[in-house]
Amino acid sequence: MDVTGIVLAAGAGSRLGLGPKALLSFRGRPLVEHVGKVLLDGGCDVVVVVLGASADRVRAAADLSRCTVVVNPHWDSGLASSFRTGVSAAANADAVLVALVDQPRIDPKLVRLLLGRHRQGRITAAHYSNGPRVSHPIVFDIDHARKAMDLASEDTGARNYLRQNPELIDLVDGTPFGDDADIDTPADLHLLED
Repeated sequence: MDVTGIVLAAGAGSRLGLGPKALLSFRGRPLVEHVGKVLLDGGCDVVVVVLGASADRVRAAADLSRCTVVVNPHWDSGLASSFRTGVSAAANADAVLVALVDQPRIDPKLVRLLLGRHRQGRITAAHYSNGPRVSHPIVFDIDHARKAMDLASEDTGARNYLRQNPELIDLVDGTPFGDDADIDTPADLHLLED
């Protein structure tokens, strides 16, 4: 199975008020660099990083040389446009694994677990100790990713497709290898402490 990892990292971080989350420092490097490395180390064959806000600054600050960088010119319209940009860039993949740049606590072992549990024709999503709900990262067979892309709007990403097709989703407990805590406001900055 040829898997393309997609890091959604295009937002401006307006709720956080510190600029793009992709540029937040984690373990001494930009957060986007960390998440891209996690996906590569976890077994993704290729990683596509979707940038938008301050894309030139992010490229200059982060070592993304092992990744394919694409810029979403419509990043300010919401997450859906970045999801579409990432899936479109993964045209030759059998499956895509989608991760968010603002979840620093994911680990390569989690990526390996999700890829190992993924079954053809299915969607494999992490869930954590906070309950059996779909969270990130998520593995989609490319056909499901394209269908999700067609239903994506504004800030929903793949959510519309996932809600319409719950029978396709296999949940995998990722708690031993991370959590889905994300950085949205200054109160969440403690997540960057390692």
